[in-house]
Amino acid sequence: MNFRPHPHDEPEINLIPFIDVLLVVLIFLMLSTTYSKFTELQVKLPAADTDQQRDYPKEVIVAVSSDGRYMVNKALVEGRSIEALGTALAGAAKAGKDSVVIISADANATHQSVITVMEAARRQGLSQITFATQSTAQARAK
Repeated sequence: MNFRPHPHDEPEINLIPFIDVLLVVLIFLMLSTTYSKFTELQVKLPAADTDQQRDYPKEVIVAVSSDGRYMVNKALVEGRSIEALGTALAGAAKAGKDSVVIISADANATHQSVITVMEAARRQGLSQITFATQSTAQARAK
């Protein structure tokens, strides 16, 4: 029989697995967190760097004012309905279905006004639609 006391080792706390788990949790939180602030979003439309606008016979220029009035090739359209705008587009489309509709909308025009122009063009068979913008230098000057 051995009655001598055995020296007991002091228990150690191993911190390496604890640190590994914390680093994994930290990386997960960093990757899954979004930092966007939607309340500070300021959008000013439209402005882009484009070439000078040219006058072609296939172009039908539709201007949309901020209050929802329309002009087709510098002629005011009576009414704001899709039918009235479609009639004006059909009369201005000299090249028929090959005409290009250029929508020149005010930056403060409603989306509905622009969608009305697009719908009127679609009903007349005018499928080539583009948007006119001003250069960023012109936008800054105003």
